Amino acid sequence: MRGITVLLVSLIATAPLAADAAPRNLSAVIRAAVADPARPSAYRAADAYRKPAETLAFSGVRPGMVVGEFYPAGGYFTRMLSDVVGPNGRIYGIENAAWADSARDDKVMLAEGKWKNVSIDVQPFGTVKFPRPLDLAWVSQNYHDMKIAKYGRVNTVAFNRAVYKALKPGGIYFILDHQGAPGLTNPQIERLHRINRDQVVKEVTSAGFRLAAEGKFLRRSGDDHSKPIFDPSIRGKTDQYALKFVKPKR
Repeated sequence: MRGITVLLVSLIATAPLAADAAPRNLSAVIRAAVADPARPSAYRAADAYRKPAETLAFSGVRPGMVVGEFYPAGGYFTRMLSDVVGPNGRIYGIENAAWADSARDDKVMLAEGKWKNVSIDVQPFGTVKFPRPLDLAWVSQNYHDMKIAKYGRVNTVAFNRAVYKALKPGGIYFILDHQGAPGLTNPQIERLHRINRDQVVKEVTSAGFRLAAEGKFLRRSGDDHSKPIFDPSIRGKTDQYALKFVKPKR
């Protein structure tokens, strides 16, 4: 596992200037967010294989940021993002209207009453609509879903361009997903729930983003990319990539 202190030093140096100055104890802020007892026990049990501390550190999120989170699905990351950005930050979630279970779980999270800097808007899949410019746009394990027509037809190139417009100059576009073999068709993506890292990079950079960093903390060489991510032999142990794109300042 990569040393989190070294990683954070690099991230602080490259984070957007629009948010609050990065605190000296950012690693402590992230640890506290992960350890928050208000997080559901089922989510905390998943931390061992989802590595939220490494994910949050790599993404560049920090206090005071305005974050647009696509498809919270009950808020595994939402609660931690809320804690990290703090009272001076804001989380604007957009949920897919076709995912009734996710929208229901989002309502349960908001009803807890703790996450006062979070709001969630249920919209058709692929909608990019936020009330304020973003410091960070977040898509975790859902980019591949935008290739699955039954969830709602999304032109991912147009989606990425809309995210580009929604971000402040210097803003971060964070994508984490399950690695797939090169050249997967959309029906294959639907069956496997995977997408090749190179395809994501090609699509996102075509919208004007620059790939700033790639996280290896969820890469797993033992994953069989030919199996669906829900296969019992690999579920929770899939090979995943984390990509941090940046909107150039000019």
